[in-house]
Amino acid sequence: MRKVEVCPYDEEWPKMFHYEMNKLQGIYGSQIVTIHHIGSTSIEGLKAKPIIDIMPVVKNIKEVDKFDDQMRAIGYEPRGENGIPGRRYFQKGGDSRTHHVHIYQQGDMQIKRHLAFRDYLRMNSELKIKYGNLKEKLSKQFPHDIAAYIKGKEQLISEIEKKAVNWNRLNNQ
Repeated sequence: MRKVEVCPYDEEWPKMFHYEMNKLQGIYGSQIVTIHHIGSTSIEGLKAKPIIDIMPVVKNIKEVDKFDDQMRAIGYEPRGENGIPGRRYFQKGGDSRTHHVHIYQQGDMQIKRHLAFRDYLRMNSELKIKYGNLKEKLSKQFPHDIAAYIKGKEQLISEIEKKAVNWNRLNNQ
């Protein structure tokens, strides 16, 4: 059973991202356009589940499936789109997850959404604290119910996401 654990920001998270990023570059090679560290572990000072979220952007999403065996060889479980059309999703660590990989094709709108959310929280310490405290509270309230934990975050995530997308649009005109 997965335990919902939220902990203080860890200075090792960026290093863990870079280590894994190098492995992914070795697997996907010239398909890779860029690789981003996303999610809560990419936001310095934010309390988070200690799972590194990685977002490779590729030239052709259909080519990604050809590398599933190589991903398995480094510990990832391929999950296909896993509910988001156009994405390829992988998880590592079973019930004690350590990494999630979300691969999108260059130009996919999900890329902007993820980066806007991350960058907006990096710039807004008040919201970052509010979000971190909510995650910590929910992890204690629902330590063995990941669905309830996720549901408990939905409203605040939606609010942050709307602000982040507007902020991103204004800053990238």
